[in-house]
Amino acid sequence: MPPSPVDKIRLAVKSDVDIVLCRQKGREMAVQMGFTDLDGTFIATAISELARNILLYAKAGEVVISPVERGGKTGIQVIARDKGPGISDIEWAMGDGNSTSRGLGLGLPGSRRLMDIFEIVSDGGGTTVTVTKWRR
Repeated sequence: MPPSPVDKIRLAVKSDVDIVLCRQKGREMAVQMGFTDLDGTFIATAISELARNILLYAKAGEVVISPVERGGKTGIQVIARDKGPGISDIEWAMGDGNSTSRGLGLGLPGSRRLMDIFEIVSDGGGTTVTVTKWRR
């Protein structure tokens, strides 16, 4: 039996509780869409990292989780966006271990490794990270 249709989810990120909710909703969608447990964990972890970055650097933003289809493939797309100060050096921010918050610096590069597609746009008006994981 094919997975049931899934709707887009839009979640505000303003606190640690919101990060947990985003992660849970991403995992739930992955299960509904028939992703493996491992891929569900990858999706949930990437969402958690992106939502944490919103909170750390912009204080507030949103995460949008939605099903996508392209070229006969089915996947989950996550858009994490904020209206914070932006990232002045994206190349540096994408390096392992680079962090301005004294963290491990694994958020953006870790999310890139966990997902199949990773795109980032950042300027003085905020940052938008779009990631996609395809179902295998």
